[in-house]
Amino acid sequence: MIRVILSATLALFAVLFSACSSLNGNDSAKRWLETPELNKVSVTDNFWTPKIERNRMVTIPYAFTKCEETGRIDNFAIAGKLKEGSFKGERYNDSDLFKIIEGACYSLIEYPDAILEAYVDSLVYIIASSQEDDGYLYTTRTIDSVNMAPGAGRERWIDERVSHELYNAGHMYEAAVAHYLATGRKTFLDVAVKNADLVEKEFGWGKREIAPGHQEIEIGLIKLWRVTGEKRFLDLAQFFLEVRGRQGDYVRHPVGTRFEVYNDSVYLQMHLPVLEQKSAVGHAVRGAYMYSAMADLAEATGDNRWLEASQTIWTDVVSKKIYITGGIGSKEFGEAFGGDYELPNMSAYTETCASVANVFWNFRLYRATGDGSYLDVLERTLYNGLISGIGQDGCSFFYPNPLESDGRFRRSEWFECSCCPGNIARFMPLIPQYIYATDDDALRINLFISSDAALKISGRDISIRQETNYPWDGKVTIHLTPENKPVRFKLMIRLPGWTGEAPIAGNLYRYVTPENGNVIIKLNGKEVDYSVIKGFVVIERTWYKDDQIEYILPLKPRFITARREVKADSNRIALGLGPLVYCLEEVDNGRVRNILVDQTESVDMVFNPEISGGINVLYFNALDNSNRNISLRAVPYFTWANRGVGEMLVWMKTK
Repeated sequence: MIRVILSATLALFAVLFSACSSLNGNDSAKRWLETPELNKVSVTDNFWTPKIERNRMVTIPYAFTKCEETGRIDNFAIAGKLKEGSFKGERYNDSDLFKIIEGACYSLIEYPDAILEAYVDSLVYIIASSQEDDGYLYTTRTIDSVNMAPGAGRERWIDERVSHELYNAGHMYEAAVAHYLATGRKTFLDVAVKNADLVEKEFGWGKREIAPGHQEIEIGLIKLWRVTGEKRFLDLAQFFLEVRGRQGDYVRHPVGTRFEVYNDSVYLQMHLPVLEQKSAVGHAVRGAYMYSAMADLAEATGDNRWLEASQTIWTDVVSKKIYITGGIGSKEFGEAFGGDYELPNMSAYTETCASVANVFWNFRLYRATGDGSYLDVLERTLYNGLISGIGQDGCSFFYPNPLESDGRFRRSEWFECSCCPGNIARFMPLIPQYIYATDDDALRINLFISSDAALKISGRDISIRQETNYPWDGKVTIHLTPENKPVRFKLMIRLPGWTGEAPIAGNLYRYVTPENGNVIIKLNGKEVDYSVIKGFVVIERTWYKDDQIEYILPLKPRFITARREVKADSNRIALGLGPLVYCLEEVDNGRVRNILVDQTESVDMVFNPEISGGINVLYFNALDNSNRNISLRAVPYFTWANRGVGEMLVWMKTK
């Protein structure tokens, strides 16, 4: 039954995730690269398949259980008069359940599960019961409009900088769209549309001319527009972006309250109109959601001012404000971007949610431009700052992701503010969608992940199989099989930035270790010539059944240094292997924070199947505090804090 429903909704899924929306009618949108439907790509990868499966089998059920235990689900049931009780938790807790539902629904598209689907539908019923007659849905106010969670505001909408009413709604819209695409049923979509109808009546030019304190609804509204065709939802998303920085201070909180930060227009990205903002400031997650929505709006409307503004801010981030792990948002206070080159290691915040949002943002910019630099940032964030947020057990998490620890930092099973577990849960099922992209006459290999895909190129069906042990090995084998007869198109394979002089775009970091080999490309066993365009190797030819490409990347350990302006990394080096950042842990080396490393030291690489499901461990020599020679063992950053508590270090002191 699920398969039948899926086949009926594939066209809608393509509308949601591809550039060419039939609802749009704007030819300029067709220039954006298309991404495949989720059920067109099957991941078979040694690195990613266990993580995706763990998310499906452990993280999503665990997160639902925690929502039950902490009252997040009960809040909806109480608001819907299905049971008695009082509100528990924070005003934004509604959004946690929405995110986990979204992840469960995308997982259902790839892995049909009648029990999980029935459970999700039961949650949709409870959520629908909590919706007020006019479409309003915000459980803390509906349960008790007098004794609400702190920050909810005395009346609807009046304290939107703090209340998260629109933030919650945005995550509900995303979850409702995912549920519709997974099941074909409108039960949740109708709830979302009814709420969006209310928001559209309340907000807009000549109505409530205010922007949400926490961006998110903009992304959700554009997704609603894509599946419903209701242009007023797109217009409302544009309004929320256009009004930002123009409405003035519509609410103030006294100095000394827990909400004092919301008086800061820079923190909220309200200091300037969006199109005039040139640098990344304020809360990192809010900012990256907004920069993503700006790109979405450019795609939807063909107005490239939004895209160009988003790109300008991206340049500021990669030039001055991104960690070597791809993490963004260096300041604990406000979970915010720091100043230029303000990238401390011990106190690095680099929230897991910010890494998820950074991947969303970079993929949009890549689809708009076809530029591999955005994929370099995406990949580095994905393999380091993002998956470091989930433990090997699938049910322990990091909220911040520092690059140094004195031994007191440890994973948690849940948080009072549990946005990060929910974001991990909804992101992992989407990984298949990042691997490939297409346009009219080209197939693009974005990421090196073993997978099978069935795509259309030049109007023809093409089967693709990718085989690799990346990131532990640099060899990638690609099998192409056009259906029925040969077809001519361009095969574009990403040439990662880490094969050159810098591990990431923006010139903030560079390699100390020289380049150590050339990329090798073989077609059916013979080396071939190729060109390079925007970070992609391009081979254009007529392709035949069972054509095979061997793509070999020079994957060797290399030391990295930061610009001298990054004071926290002065006289320090990091160690990388392809997209991966490595770290030293106390469990392997004893105390590590004061060791001295020679940047010319040779590094040996040995695969160890016993750690984190199998990893490349890097070995090299250094000096300890007593100036004695010692041998060190480095492991990928994403694996740290899974084998006990202890010191950890990414940026090592140099001799």
